[in-house]
Amino acid sequence: MNKSVLAGFAVGTLLSFAVITGMNNGVTDGRAFANESNTYRQLNLFGDVFERVRAAYVEPTDDAKLVENAINGMLTSLDPHSSYMNPKTFRDMQVQTRGEFGGLGIEVTMENGVVKVVTPIDDTPASRAGLRPNDYITHIDGTQILGMTLSDAVDKMRGPANSAVSLTVMRKGIEEPFEVKLTRAIITIKSVRFNREGDIGYIRVTSFNEQTSDLLDNAISSLTKEIGAAKLRGFIIDLRNNPGGLLDQAISVSDEFMDGGEIVSTRGRHAEDTQRYNARRGDVTKGKPIIVLLNGGSASASEIVAGALQDHRRATILGTRSFGKGSVQTIIPLGSDGALRLTTARYYTPSGRSIQAKGIDPDIVVNQTDPDKAKKAAAIGESSLPGHLSSDDGEEVAGSDNFVPKDKADDKQLLYAIDLLNGVRQDAAFLGGRTSSAMAN
Repeated sequence: MNKSVLAGFAVGTLLSFAVITGMNNGVTDGRAFANESNTYRQLNLFGDVFERVRAAYVEPTDDAKLVENAINGMLTSLDPHSSYMNPKTFRDMQVQTRGEFGGLGIEVTMENGVVKVVTPIDDTPASRAGLRPNDYITHIDGTQILGMTLSDAVDKMRGPANSAVSLTVMRKGIEEPFEVKLTRAIITIKSVRFNREGDIGYIRVTSFNEQTSDLLDNAISSLTKEIGAAKLRGFIIDLRNNPGGLLDQAISVSDEFMDGGEIVSTRGRHAEDTQRYNARRGDVTKGKPIIVLLNGGSASASEIVAGALQDHRRATILGTRSFGKGSVQTIIPLGSDGALRLTTARYYTPSGRSIQAKGIDPDIVVNQTDPDKAKKAAAIGESSLPGHLSSDDGEEVAGSDNFVPKDKADDKQLLYAIDLLNGVRQDAAFLGGRTSSAMAN
C-alpha cells in the first residue's frame, strides 16, 4: 500500500508517494481487551443503526452513500483537514498532481455549511473575476450549497473548459450577495512566477506542487543571468496567500537557500514516527539577501519554508502573521475505494517550535490595511477553524490580514521589501546578506 505526505490544507492540494509503515499492536493487557470489546460493541451499534435506516427511512437509501457519509463524519470530527476521498475525488487529486484540470482555479474550504474561498489561483477565471480570500459562495448555478459536502460543491464548480458557471457570493462589507459569472478553463498550476524589479529578483510561489522546486531553480537561474550576479541585490520570495502543498517540495524549496542544517521535523503519535529533514550543502543564491513575504493566507508548506529560513537567520520574514497550520496529512490509497486523507503528524521548525494555531510572526510587520480595520475583518486562521488541533502549549493566536492589492503601487509589503534591498529604507530586523548554517540562539 502507498501513501503520500502533504503539508497543504485546501481543496486542490497535491500529493507525492512514499511507503507506509506498519503499526505496533503489541499491547495485550486486560485494559486493552476491555477497550477492544467496547469498540466492537460500538461497531455493532453502527451496524444496527445502518440496518434500521435502510429498512425504515421514508425513502430508499443508497448504501454506498450512507457508508461514505458515515466515514466522512468520523474523519471530519477529528480535525478540519482529515477527510475521505471517494474514487472520483481521489482521481481528481491525482489529475491535479499532473498540473492540469478543468475548473475555476480556486482554493476553497467549507465553513458553516457554505464554501469559503481560501485563495484564487493567479491568472485563472476565479482571480480574473475578482474573487477574494474569505468570500463565501452560497449558490452554484442557482443551487444552494447548504447541505452539500465540500466534495460535492467542488464537483459542481469543476467541468469542461469553456463551459459557464454562475456563483452567488457573499463578501464582508457588502450587504447583499452578488452573482459572479465565470467561464471554466484548463487550469495549469504553474506554481512559480518571476520578474525583475530593477536589480532585485522577485519570485512568487503560489503553491507547492511537484514542479515547484524545479521551477524555482529555473527562476533563480534566469534572474541571476538577466540581472548579473554582481549587480543582483537579492531575492524577494512571495509566499502570500500560498495555501501549501507537498511536504517534500517545501523541503526542496528551503534547501535551495540553505547551506546545511535542519529544515523541519515531523512528530507523529509514537516517538519512532519522528522524522528530521536536513538541507544539503550549497546555497544556489550564493548568500544573496532574501526577503520572504508572508500574510494570513500563507499556510502549511509556506510556513515550513518561512520557519526554516527564519530560524536559520537565512531570510528576513516580512508582512503579517501566517495562517498557523502546523499539521501534516497523509494520503492513504484504499484501492478501488478512493483514499483516506488523515492528519498523522505535527511539524516543528528547526528550533523545535510548533506553529499550530499560532502561525509565524514576521521579523518586520507591514500591514496592507489599517490594523484596526484588518482586525474587524476577522481574518480566518487555523485557530478559528472548528475542531482544529490545539497548540502544544495551549496558547493560540488569531489569523491576520491576507489582502494583497492587485496594483503594485498599492502593495505596501512588496514596496517595503524593495526599498530594503535597494538600501532606500533601513530596518534593524533586516538581515541583509547574512547566512548561517546554525540556528540563531
